Amino acid sequence: MHEDEFELYDLTVTVEAIEGNCTCTMNIGDCFHLSGGKLSLPAGQNFCVYALQAALPLLPAKQRRNHPADWMETDARVTCPDPACRLIMRIDRVGRRVFQHDAVSPIAWDALSSHQGEEAPVQTGL
Repeated sequence: MHEDEFELYDLTVTVEAIEGNCTCTMNIGDCFHLSGGKLSLPAGQNFCVYALQAALPLLPAKQRRNHPADWMETDARVTCPDPACRLIMRIDRVGRRVFQHDAVSPIAWDALSSHQGEEAPVQTGL
């Protein structure tokens, strides 16, 4: 890989179990896919927004290679926040994809790499 490239895992999040009463008509095997920052569903399928919001905060960390002892490397399940539903999802890494910095950031890599070793400029104007 070039110095301006990095890898992310593609992910599939699959409903593994429903131990309660799911009122969103989810079924075991329902899933969504994440490639980079793009989420997709299989044709004709939907996914509960409440279950989705429980998984979303974990996905950027699951897309990256972490230290082998990091819990993100070993733990792969998340539950829907509805206590009556008790829907359990499994996050699987299903492939890897290479991204180029300038394709995913408005800050040019060349501008960053020319200042390597220097302290990053502080952004103001909050």
